[in-house]
Amino acid sequence: MKIQRFDTLDALRGLAMLWMTGFHFVFDLRYFKLVTQDVVRDPFWTWQRTLIVSLFLLCAGMGQAFATAQGQSWPRFWRRWAQVAGSALLVTVGSWLMFPNSFIYFGVLHGLALMLIVVRLTAHWGRWLWWLGALAIVSKFIFENLLQTGPLLPWADSLNSMHWNWLGWISKKPVTEDYVPLFPWLGVMWWGAAAGAWLWRQQFDWLAHPLPQPVQALAGLGRWSLSYYLVHQPVLIALVGGFSLLFK
Repeated sequence: MKIQRFDTLDALRGLAMLWMTGFHFVFDLRYFKLVTQDVVRDPFWTWQRTLIVSLFLLCAGMGQAFATAQGQSWPRFWRRWAQVAGSALLVTVGSWLMFPNSFIYFGVLHGLALMLIVVRLTAHWGRWLWWLGALAIVSKFIFENLLQTGPLLPWADSLNSMHWNWLGWISKKPVTEDYVPLFPWLGVMWWGAAAGAWLWRQQFDWLAHPLPQPVQALAGLGRWSLSYYLVHQPVLIALVGGFSLLFK
C-alpha cells in the first residue's frame, strides 16, 4: 500500500531543517573561532536547540500517526527504521573522528530510532498519548530532583553513566556533542502522534490542502530530511573551515 505524504507536514519538517542549519552554522563558526557566541550555554541558543528538536520530533510523531492511520505494514516500517538507525551509526562514527572525547552516542537520530518503535506500538492509543506525553516530560524533572537530593541518590552514578543515561533520568548531563534521550523527548513525539491522530480525524481537508507555491520548496526539503540531516553538517564544516583557513 502506498502511504500518502502531506505537504503541510513535510513543510514543517523542512522548516525544522532550515532552522537547524542556521543553528549549526553558528555552532561551526564558534568551533572555528570566527564568532564568540556561546551556543552551548547561552539560553538564547539552548532554547533554540530545544525548539528545533521539539519541532522535528513533533513532525516525526505526526508522521507515525498518519502512517498508522493508512495501515503502514511492519516490513515498510522496518525498512524506514533501518535507514534511521544506520544513519545514527554514521553520525556516531563521524562525530568520533571529529570529537573523540565528546562523540555522539545517543543524539537525535539514536533517540528517534528508539522512539519510532515505541510510538509505532502506541500510535493507536488516542487521547491517552496526551497524558503519556505529559508524564514522560515531567518524569525527567522528577527523576532529576530525586537523584540529586531524594531516595534515588545512590542510583545517580549508574543512571548518569553511558550505559543508562540514554533514558534521560539523570542528574548530570553527559559530555557529548548531541544528546536526545528517551525522556523527556518521547513525550514530545507522543504529543506529535496525538496531534497527528486528531488532525487525521478532524482536520483532514486542511491537512491535504495544497500549499502556496513559495512554501512548496520547504515541503520538498522535508521529504528528504534524513539525507539532508546527514549531509548538511559536513558541507557546513568544510565551508566554514575552509573560510577560516583562508582568513587566518
